[in-house]
Amino acid sequence: MISAGDFKNGVTLEIDGTVYQIVEFQHVKPGKGAAFVRTKLKDVINSGVVEKTFRPTEKFPTAHIDRKDMQYLYSDGDVYNFMDPESYEQIGISQDIVGDAMKFVKENDSCKVCSYNGSVFSVEPPLFVELEVTETEPGLKGDTATGASKPATVETGAQVMVPLFVNIGDKLKIDTRTGEYLSRV
Repeated sequence: MISAGDFKNGVTLEIDGTVYQIVEFQHVKPGKGAAFVRTKLKDVINSGVVEKTFRPTEKFPTAHIDRKDMQYLYSDGDVYNFMDPESYEQIGISQDIVGDAMKFVKENDSCKVCSYNGSVFSVEPPLFVELEVTETEPGLKGDTATGASKPATVETGAQVMVPLFVNIGDKLKIDTRTGEYLSRV
């Protein structure tokens, strides 16, 4: 059980038979009246977001979410296929569940597949990936005074803003949570 006063981002809990993940929370102490906790909750099964307020003393059972490392094999239309590296069991996950998570993931990369009671509800890519630049404009000499950046396309087809010195064929380290360029490899 977790009380509303102990909420943290990312915690999953069960409220009225529905499993929610805390996206945002804020402890509010108004000048008049009792304190309360304002939250933004994401329904892990159907991805809906709701806002609710709770008294800090309210308690809820925590929901156990299974996160399993699986290898991304290939996409077949709008279905992404993953394999369990231990049992070699393969599963297909639809584009609706995956969303933008696979934007920076290459075939054979490892991802975390999240499920609740055997029902898959999301895929978490690795935090950092190394990808090769396949297309970008050449940087012009003299444009570096402002710390300018330019768009580059990486091998998965995603667009990333990079510094002017990055060229085609360079390997980049990219943060998959924000889609930002971190460094050359």
